[in-house]
Amino acid sequence: MKSFRLDELEAERSANDGAYLQFIRERNMSVGLYALDAGSADPQQPHRQDEVYFVVSGRGAITIGTETEPVARGSVIYVPAGVPHKFHHISEDLRVMVVFSPPES
Repeated sequence: MKSFRLDELEAERSANDGAYLQFIRERNMSVGLYALDAGSADPQQPHRQDEVYFVVSGRGAITIGTETEPVARGSVIYVPAGVPHKFHHISEDLRVMVVFSPPES
């Protein structure tokens, strides 16, 4: 069993000066914590894996392909592999759990 606390993951991510902290990597999936502060730009490019985002905290919007949706705590978003997507209009610091399948390379 693996067990994690969000506050500890956030502290580790912050200490490593990165926007992303991968904390699970298994044969069929990987999981990480992604952080975007209010007003920041999302630099990510399309991924080769399907992914699911779960917004832990914060507020903003996401555009996936040509569709845009607001996001806030509790939002769950699916992004198919290869589809362009970005968070934007981030009005409150976003903390997002990301599940990649297969694992992010």
